[in-house]
Amino acid sequence: MIAFPFFKAAPPRLLLALLLIAIGAGTAGASSPKDPKSRKIKLQRIADQGSAYANRPEAMRFAEDMASRRDLDVQWVRAAIGQARFSPTIVRLMQPPAKSFTKNWRVYRSRFIDPVRIAAGVRFWQENQATLARAEAEYGVPAEIIVGIIGVETIYGRDTGKFRVLDALTTLAFDFPSSHPRAAERSEFFKGELEQFLSHQSRLGNDPLIPRGSYAGAMGMPQFMPSSWVKYAVDFDGDGKVDLWDSPADVIGSVASYFKAFNWQPGMPTHYPVRFEAATLDKDALMAPDILPTFSVTSFTAKGAVLEGNALNHTGQLALIELLNGDPNNGGSAPVYVAGTENFYVITRYNWSSYYAMAVIELGQSVAEAYTAAGTKP
Repeated sequence: MIAFPFFKAAPPRLLLALLLIAIGAGTAGASSPKDPKSRKIKLQRIADQGSAYANRPEAMRFAEDMASRRDLDVQWVRAAIGQARFSPTIVRLMQPPAKSFTKNWRVYRSRFIDPVRIAAGVRFWQENQATLARAEAEYGVPAEIIVGIIGVETIYGRDTGKFRVLDALTTLAFDFPSSHPRAAERSEFFKGELEQFLSHQSRLGNDPLIPRGSYAGAMGMPQFMPSSWVKYAVDFDGDGKVDLWDSPADVIGSVASYFKAFNWQPGMPTHYPVRFEAATLDKDALMAPDILPTFSVTSFTAKGAVLEGNALNHTGQLALIELLNGDPNNGGSAPVYVAGTENFYVITRYNWSSYYAMAVIELGQSVAEAYTAAGTKP
């Protein structure tokens, strides 16, 4: 899931993809197709349909440059990008929120921690218990975090997105809304994702017009962006290909692989409770690094943050996480605060939001509790 306007700004992530096999992962079928006639027919079908981006000089220059750098058939790349259709809906969804918009954790939480999603999570855990246990043992990522991610992203494959990926990536590469404060940076990001997507599709001999995903081009059950698919997806079921749509094993292993790549630390909590000592509180200093863990326990508590129990023995860095609950002066309530660890920050590398990370954590916990109550132990 990606909804950049809602989330806090953060350092650029390497983020997440498509396709049935990761380039360079050593899986079967990663080479170019051997049937040139088949590719010619597919290319002709793409070209015959036409589209607005075929008439955009900058898009065609990008296609030619990409084909040269990636050693691809330039006519195939031009035809593919030329068939992409501008989507005003995608542009609208990427617009920054109104200045009057105030985040609300309780409302956000209610979208993800509900009976339908929890019940689906229990079924997913029951059906994939051995695979989740194997992924946890191999990568050190708890099953409940993996289950939380897949549940928040697509309700365990129930909703993987309706937008044509080619349209989403091309629209955001060349028509990212200029009103966004990071428009130039985001446009470059999506050009890179479009390049990864088309390069991978070409080498696999796939039709780039077929895959569908989110309005940001994220795909499959775990909603990987193309670059993340290439870098982190794994063939966890051992069938010689990576399938993040229909192989729960590949999905589970790939999510765990992603977190391990971003330095998930086995056994470390994601966050601790925190309260404040009014007399010594320096909230501005605690909030300055945003969600990046920066403070030792000593420096954290010296600024008026009060920790208790196991939190006092934490050996890593901490960040003060603030979750707003609307405007307290306009019907909202007080914010929620926690002390986030390095593992909390790792979850935000999947999606740049503390609200998202907490939803993943709490959905995973809720599913684990329901799973245990159903007579199975995580």
